[in-house]
Amino acid sequence: MRRPVALRLSAALSTMALAAAAGAVLTMPEASAAVAGGATGYASQNGGTTGGAGGQTVRATTGTQIHQALCGRASSSTPITIEVEGTINHANTAKVSGDSCNTAAGVIELKQISNVTIVGVGSGAVFDQLGIHIRQSSNIIIQNVTVKNVKKSGSPTSNGGDAIGMESDVRNVWVDHATLEASGGEDDGFDGLFDMKDNTQYVTLSYSTLRNSGRGGLIGSSETQLDNGYVTFHHNLYENVDSRTPLLRGGTAHIYNNYYVKLNKSGINSRAGAHAKVDNNYFKDSKDVLGTFYTDTTGYWQVSGNTFDNVTWSSPGTENHPAGPNPQSNTTVSIPYAYTLDASSCVPAIVTSTAGANKGLKVSDGNCSTTNPTDPTDPTDPTDPTDPTDPTTPPGTNLSLGAGADGSSKASGTSYGNVRDGDLSTYWSPAGSTGSVSVKWGSATTVSAVTIREAAGAQGVTGSWRLLNADTGAVLKTGSGAGAITIPATSLRKLTFEITSASGTPRIAEFETYAG
Repeated sequence: MRRPVALRLSAALSTMALAAAAGAVLTMPEASAAVAGGATGYASQNGGTTGGAGGQTVRATTGTQIHQALCGRASSSTPITIEVEGTINHANTAKVSGDSCNTAAGVIELKQISNVTIVGVGSGAVFDQLGIHIRQSSNIIIQNVTVKNVKKSGSPTSNGGDAIGMESDVRNVWVDHATLEASGGEDDGFDGLFDMKDNTQYVTLSYSTLRNSGRGGLIGSSETQLDNGYVTFHHNLYENVDSRTPLLRGGTAHIYNNYYVKLNKSGINSRAGAHAKVDNNYFKDSKDVLGTFYTDTTGYWQVSGNTFDNVTWSSPGTENHPAGPNPQSNTTVSIPYAYTLDASSCVPAIVTSTAGANKGLKVSDGNCSTTNPTDPTDPTDPTDPTDPTDPTTPPGTNLSLGAGADGSSKASGTSYGNVRDGDLSTYWSPAGSTGSVSVKWGSATTVSAVTIREAAGAQGVTGSWRLLNADTGAVLKTGSGAGAITIPATSLRKLTFEITSASGTPRIAEFETYAG
């Protein structure tokens, strides 16, 4: 299967007045935003899930700024990508009013809106005791965030106790590389980590970690609410969860290549006529990992390629219908999209290294190894620098070849000069997540285009940046993410690429410069 290509979020410029009203930093539209990869599973169906692609990109460090960014759009469907860094909590999340939003205090409210991406960048985004509520909305992407300890009772409360909750005519949501966690079960004030109800469809949860909770998540809030479904769960880690991984009432779920560790009471609970396709998962140290539980209204499952490692099974009863100890299919489920399965024996290693926030957005390559969503060595990838049709390579000579280079905070084993040697296997890194690297010439040189290429294994790590005329200190451009950058033709002797935030340690393979 073709590896997904990074979403390019190029947008028209918006006014600085709008950015000020939103209380967030506006990044320039030619740069690609931090969200990486493309929606997989059922989120790729029904027209697909692209989030804020094609819209402006803003930065938010508080929940109020997230709401302000939503409310500052021209309409409730104007695409927007909100890059979030820092801790979002009750103290910094207030209701904001506007024609393009419908927000509330104490919760990130995505209500009656569409075409939105929320992505964690830099040092990370943590929603602390504060849930994300998606209601009557569509085309939403949430990537690289942590949501923890959301309560429905006690203090403070948020989102009915759900880390991420969807309800009331929700369509096309992709949650990717998220960490969703609680610190107990219902008696401790927590509810579900990932809930869908009241006509929610075309959802994918991928490369995420769900842990330390009484309830992993549900699809449908009652035995009569059967209008939810078409949900994909793949390459997720469920760890120390009592039940609902997920609970499926009606509808269809595709559940593959997940790693389940310590499911304490039950796992995949297919009820009320639901259909679950359960492929190549790894279940370990768990109980009753598949079946119909706590009801006499049974569901169905198709199983293949799963590994059951120290799994125990209870005896069948009136309201207890375990699929084991030798699970067999009792239905067939047709899947409308292409996908590649890792062997279940590889799943623990693959999922452990990829699932959750701040993992560099690594994914499986379908062959029991990991890769990044954009692969510069893939000859079919239009961002491949060896592809003569690569749109990120301007015509003309790369002026950086043979130029000089310097910078700040060189990491061990790398060199400033690696960014202008034409070799993608060498790179420069700062000592941490920020730093600068420069290309310099012996005499004034006119530059109007720049291409920043990240090294293999580090694509998507670079966050926000500034491009500086080092002769004068003038800021020529700001933006986020590696890729092609255009600037007004400028004559200078030294050009600096300054990284101001990243999701890890950046690795810049090439800092290319062109006259046009």
